[in-house]
Amino acid sequence: MGEPLSTSSPTNHQMPQPHPYAFGGLPAWQWGIVALAMVVLFWIFFEGLTSMIRAWDSEEYSHGYLLPLVSAFLIWQRSALLAQTPFQPSWLGILVTLFSLFLYVAGELGTLYTVLQYGLLVSVGGVLLSLMGWKAFRIILPAYVLFFLAVPLPNFLYNNLSSQLQLISSQLGVSVIRFFGISVFLEGNVIDLGNYQLQVAEACSGLRYLFPLSALGFIAAILFKGAFWKKAVLFLSTIPITVLMNSFRIGVIGILVHYQGIGMAEGFLHDFEGWVVFMACGALLLIEMRLLAMIGSDRSSFGEAFAIDKLTPTSASVAARQIPWTFYAVLPLLVAIAVFAHSLPEREDVTPKRPELVFFPSNIGEWRGQRGQIEPIYLDALKLDDYLMADYRNPTGDLINLYIAYYESQRKGASVHSPKSCLPGGGWRLQDFSQRAIPGTGVGGQPIRVNRSLIQMGEKRALVYYWFQQRGRVMTNEYLVKWYLFWDALTRNRTDGALVRLTLDAPLGEDLNELDALMSEFVNLIEPSLRRFIPE
Repeated sequence: MGEPLSTSSPTNHQMPQPHPYAFGGLPAWQWGIVALAMVVLFWIFFEGLTSMIRAWDSEEYSHGYLLPLVSAFLIWQRSALLAQTPFQPSWLGILVTLFSLFLYVAGELGTLYTVLQYGLLVSVGGVLLSLMGWKAFRIILPAYVLFFLAVPLPNFLYNNLSSQLQLISSQLGVSVIRFFGISVFLEGNVIDLGNYQLQVAEACSGLRYLFPLSALGFIAAILFKGAFWKKAVLFLSTIPITVLMNSFRIGVIGILVHYQGIGMAEGFLHDFEGWVVFMACGALLLIEMRLLAMIGSDRSSFGEAFAIDKLTPTSASVAARQIPWTFYAVLPLLVAIAVFAHSLPEREDVTPKRPELVFFPSNIGEWRGQRGQIEPIYLDALKLDDYLMADYRNPTGDLINLYIAYYESQRKGASVHSPKSCLPGGGWRLQDFSQRAIPGTGVGGQPIRVNRSLIQMGEKRALVYYWFQQRGRVMTNEYLVKWYLFWDALTRNRTDGALVRLTLDAPLGEDLNELDALMSEFVNLIEPSLRRFIPE
């Protein structure tokens, strides 16, 4: 029998600890290949990239300029773990890259900037996956996901979100004003203080706080060392913080205007108040971080919860890395789509001949029309090519407003604006929404099916019919409009189309069935003219 085994653990002096094992960087020529792949990738998606960067000039997305630097820091922070993780082949990287190239084709032919922008980020993820493998890519995944917060929302989502936040902020802001004993009346998003009226415009919806604060909350969640639910709370709480603080700001402005005059809502002071509110939002986020670190089974000090990971020790044993074969498999895909993008001719929409809407009949049956104009500020935002805004009145005094917005091309940056998102932004509340088929009419062999909206602002009420009449189709769903926009751009090289909207006052107590019959009759009367001015 030998010597008995000791039950004590050896000290560092008895048994030296092995050096950490790490992987070094790629050889210079392989880094050159990776850099070339990225150059090709950004060249393919150059138009989507430049449109995204242009959007960063707006206050809502100005944080986009900082996100690449923050992502680089987050990757550097985890470089110790990354250095100890080998690069492995990944079929998933090839599949993701293929999907991103499909997004490129869809965005280019469907003329959708948003698809191109998301396609760029997806393609970067696919290339990195093919280079690193899932195990290593997972380490930098939070830094990669952060980039998606720099992509501008599609217009119809942005408009819907903005209009809803305007109304919520107006209501909460009025509650703050009333709390201080000031008499105030709210009509939609217009705050009536008696001597002064304040409109909670799109710029005051809170989105210019929400988007940067959401990015800040996401960064804090990445750095936070705690349970996943704490990270989720930290990120999601940026929404109520933004809404409440923006509403408080609106309330404070209303109070200052009541006592000091309208100057309190304009100029430098107005902008300074916005800066103070954003800093207050950041302070609330810090307080929340502190509280989350103190609760739960994994409670810790604030410093421990946000400590930066240690970097790779200089004494680590270093082994050489090699690029996996899946990365080399992705390269031909990038080259092929680059050749396709370069050889793709500049696509110009087929624009059907049609009379301009200035010649739309002023007299339709017994209805007599009077034309109006849209203010230049709204025309700049709508980016339409032709429009009609006219009030039609019948002998009994009923008045229907007819609005037609026509686009010769709905290429990137110009498309119809849905009334469903625009009307709430003007202070109207949606009381009822449904679809209605108009008997006896048809476009392209299809009956006209309209969106029927009953809207109200204070004591005012109106009945609104609208539909999208585009390239021989009548549609009520704006998502379906986007699909056929892509499909027709691909198969017919056409993206022209129009929005048609009818508005009729519907005073409280009026019989809605009679008003619906009146609107249906008017749709029947204008349908033949619509086919002349909106090509099938």
